[in-house]
Amino acid sequence: MHTVDLLDEALALVASLGYQIRHEWLGGDGGGDCEIKGRKWLFIDLALSPSEQLDVVLDTLRREPRVWHAELNSQLRHRLGVRKIA
Repeated sequence: MHTVDLLDEALALVASLGYQIRHEWLGGDGGGDCEIKGRKWLFIDLALSPSEQLDVVLDTLRREPRVWHAELNSQLRHRLGVRKIA
């Protein structure tokens, strides 16, 4: 799977877990997740390459306990280090 496709899938997963996603020009500082007034946000830095953006999304997903129960393709599961629960 191409990096951009994996990024799109990871962003869709983040959104399904209740995160609001903002794509902003942050000058290469990376972005990341936070909570503002009870809402979860993920900021994606448009100055980063798709691979670097994917790393930011994966870092957020690794801290999200609900990812263990989500339907993931094998590549995304492998990148996250999540084992499939039977």
